[in-house]
Amino acid sequence: MNGERCAQITGWGMAVPERVLTNAELAKVVDTTDEWIVSRTGIQQRHVVASEKESTATLATRAARTALRVADLAPTQLGLVIVATATPEYVFPATASLVQDALGAANAGAFDLSAGCTGFIYALSIASDIVRSGGAEHVLVIGAETLTRITDWTDRNTCVLFGDGAGAAVVSACAGRCGVQATVLGSDGSGGDVLILPAGGSHTPTSHETVSSGGHFIKMNGREVFRFATTIVPKATEAVVEKAGWQLAEVSLVIPHQANIRIIESAAKRLGLPLDKFFVNLERYGNTSAASIPIALCEAINMGQVKAGDKLVLVGFGAGLTWAAAAIEWGVPTPVKPQPWPRRWFANLRFALATVRSIVRRVERRVYNWAMGPVRKDDWRGRLRQRIDRWWGHG
Repeated sequence: MNGERCAQITGWGMAVPERVLTNAELAKVVDTTDEWIVSRTGIQQRHVVASEKESTATLATRAARTALRVADLAPTQLGLVIVATATPEYVFPATASLVQDALGAANAGAFDLSAGCTGFIYALSIASDIVRSGGAEHVLVIGAETLTRITDWTDRNTCVLFGDGAGAAVVSACAGRCGVQATVLGSDGSGGDVLILPAGGSHTPTSHETVSSGGHFIKMNGREVFRFATTIVPKATEAVVEKAGWQLAEVSLVIPHQANIRIIESAAKRLGLPLDKFFVNLERYGNTSAASIPIALCEAINMGQVKAGDKLVLVGFGAGLTWAAAAIEWGVPTPVKPQPWPRRWFANLRFALATVRSIVRRVERRVYNWAMGPVRKDDWRGRLRQRIDRWWGHG
């Protein structure tokens, strides 16, 4: 790949809600114990949204702002924003569009991607292909979830598993052999009912019955998911390592989807790799779906476990059933030197101005729509409309 245009991660960031829900607290509301949860999953606590002001979009925006600061990039330099999520802000508009507006990324397109817990790697694959092809210089990829808002807190088999959070990465064009070397994507829709949110779509529209019967909560066949995951994680890892032209022994660190410690232990055993080559943080966050891999990547970097020249494998599985893996040759020196205070101040000012700009645009749109209609150019509404056209470039 020497001399070719490559795509590398140049910025990263994460965000989680302040509220921490421990196993001991869960044991007070559902028939479970800390020992039961830890022995079967490895999870000790999880972060959960605790106010109406916290949502998938707000967590995604916080993580994205950190990633842009690390990349030392202005939001207007982004060409595309992709949000991977199973818990979007709305069915439509896309959560990515709301994040794009909140960041002030005025030159970026935006869309959401739904591939369950595998979503971040799917989005990373798309972003790297777009960057390599010259379609954009910088793409922002985010995995963000508020799974606890679709969790049945009376079902001990699922409510102990999930947490909320967001992780983001800036994918930028670069020269030389670094960045995303290969990706592998897969799906087996015959297992779609193994992990599902049954109601709320076109198949089963929202109704009083779907709400009262709990159709808007996550339903999971844990045994089937476990069997699938323990098989597919090592297979996907081997496939992407081979596609990148590496040997398994060359891999510096594997960052898997953080769902269950027993799945990670099984993958390590099947691959013949020591467990310390797998980054694990699920004991503190639980399963945050599309956010789990980017959150783990951020923590691995911040803990000094990733350095320039390292070969990383990101691997995940999720609803669909989907799976994916990415092979990355890390090309950015770590730790990243903190920005001087004037640059930090200017970055914060840009984000503040983006908020003001969004408010102004909303007001302008309402005023413009009010002024629209069958009016004569010589009456006061027509003159107002002409002025708005000149001010905002509609005319």
